[in-house]
Amino acid sequence: MSVPPAPLILSSGRSEAEGRVSKDRCKPIIVLVRPQLGQNIGKAARAMLNFGLTEMRLVAPRDGWPNPDAGPSASGADVVLENAQLFDTAEAAIADCSQVFASTVRRRDLVMPVLGPEQMADRIHASNERAAILFGAERSGLETEEVALANAIVTVPINPDFGSLNLAQAVILLAYEWSKRTGLAQPPVKELEPAAVHGEVEGLIGQLNEELDKKGYFHPPSRTQATKNTLRTIFTKTGWSSREVKAVRGIIRALVGPVRER
Repeated sequence: MSVPPAPLILSSGRSEAEGRVSKDRCKPIIVLVRPQLGQNIGKAARAMLNFGLTEMRLVAPRDGWPNPDAGPSASGADVVLENAQLFDTAEAAIADCSQVFASTVRRRDLVMPVLGPEQMADRIHASNERAAILFGAERSGLETEEVALANAIVTVPINPDFGSLNLAQAVILLAYEWSKRTGLAQPPVKELEPAAVHGEVEGLIGQLNEELDKKGYFHPPSRTQATKNTLRTIFTKTGWSSREVKAVRGIIRALVGPVRER
């Protein structure tokens, strides 16, 4: 009888599976309250998954759930839609959360903290408790009673004369801010080549001046030094590498030399 492999134990004493669960619990839940269009739900799912968030909760979507319009707009973020949970009220959707943030740009007659996206992200990452971010309906946003369920309001600084973020834009801004403190993939950094030494650059400039002089480039003679100074500036301010210097010198040789037989 085969024996199942023992779970991988992390240095903290937890199993690998337990570590994943704990890590997932630290990701904020995106709660869409009364979303109107399936396309917007799909676009919000796409925004979430781009920044590593997978748990979506839907509160009384206008057109019901599942919604066939959501899938195409999600552009492959099917895991978010397939696992989305449905609730009747915002209060029920956040019942298991210790930190709740209400996303809104409108002034409210509520005495509660108002945070920027950075502060919100800091609070989420500083806690091991479940966190949720509430987003309201496309047209009307969150009701005041729904905002009151939150521990704090989170608002994105925007143009005061045009406060019109759509649902997916609001989700992506806050998801991105949260993701900046995680290890999501970034384009690989390629180290720059070492800069060419002074002598190499001087050799390039000397070669260029010599060949230009042969062609009568420096005219009138009274402008020769000024022209050479301009060329020197061009070739010394770019931070050439040795490889680049050699490439340019090869180009000069090809231009002034005999045509190479093919």
